Amino acid sequence: MASERPSTPPPQPTATGAGTLPRTPLTPEQVKRIEINRLKAKALRDQREAVSTKQNSPSSLRQSDSSNFSAGQKRPNAAISSSNVPSTLRDGRNKDAAKPSGFRPLDEIQPARNFTKYVEYDFSKMTDTKGGFLTAEDDPHNKALHAPSAEEKPAHMTLKEWERHQLLRSLRNRREGPFEPGLSVLKKEENKTCRECDSLEIDWKWDEIFSCAICNTCKEKFPEKYSLLTKTEAREDYLLTDPELKDEELLPHLERPNPHKSTWNNMMLFLRYQVEEYAINKKWGSAEALDEEFNRRETDKKRRKEDKFKSKLQELKKKTRVDAYRRSRKAGGGGGAFGDEIGRSGKHVHTWGRAVENDEGVGVKTCVDCGMEVEELEF
Repeated sequence: MASERPSTPPPQPTATGAGTLPRTPLTPEQVKRIEINRLKAKALRDQREAVSTKQNSPSSLRQSDSSNFSAGQKRPNAAISSSNVPSTLRDGRNKDAAKPSGFRPLDEIQPARNFTKYVEYDFSKMTDTKGGFLTAEDDPHNKALHAPSAEEKPAHMTLKEWERHQLLRSLRNRREGPFEPGLSVLKKEENKTCRECDSLEIDWKWDEIFSCAICNTCKEKFPEKYSLLTKTEAREDYLLTDPELKDEELLPHLERPNPHKSTWNNMMLFLRYQVEEYAINKKWGSAEALDEEFNRRETDKKRRKEDKFKSKLQELKKKTRVDAYRRSRKAGGGGGAFGDEIGRSGKHVHTWGRAVENDEGVGVKTCVDCGMEVEELEF
């Protein structure tokens, strides 16, 4: 039996990368579309080259405008003529017969886009305010100076109309009078009533800010619950911090103008029972714990004050002793017996200072000159 010769199979297209399939051959329709696009691109290129060659010819250069030349290309003398002046040339010598004799060509020049809002001021006609600012008459283009103020009466309103407008705005802010929320007769269960006396005449301003339905009579009747506390009182009496007081979800507050100075920040007012409920029930746990914390802080404050006074007194003693020793050395005395006057001959007279209590609660007086200490007992 004759042995068969092995044959090599035709090469198969391999994948270009992991996970990719071999490229499929183009269909006749795709080959035809590619050839058509190539011919179209070639025709466009030939057309552009023909136009460029025509423009660069000597005959076309004499008839073409200077704007057709590319950068760096020299124009022939025929292309530069006084009769063929471009319209964009800013030359004040050009005079058009159709325009009046007093016409100025620069008047038609429009400013650039970035300078359309530029305002030119004539400083010779302006008032010198000596303060570096412009008055409303000299600056008519300033909208901030000519904007109507909410606190000033408009020019088209009479005095009575302006007073009525102010009254309506005040009632709208307080939600009183015609701006008070209506009461439904059909749905009485939806009407809000006072939490103390079930009255329908509640303060809608408090209900909106504090979420507390209370009437004006009960506010005056129960001041221990519905009085207003300032931010300082809430911080010092109930030991609350500034972040807690600024949190409106935790403690809502009512803002009023500062009575001490109108330019200061508005005064923050808190409802007493809401502050007590948060401070006693949530933060400190009970009123006794709040009192203990208050007493502890007061004791620490008093102790720090006394320590500061004692440290200053000790510094004063050291300074007095050093000064007395220097004075005695200058006077020529090398020292003396106990009780002698420093720097002078004769008996020393003590000059007692203020009595200060020591750790045992006994008052101690100290001589200003020699530093001698004497205990003082009161009977």
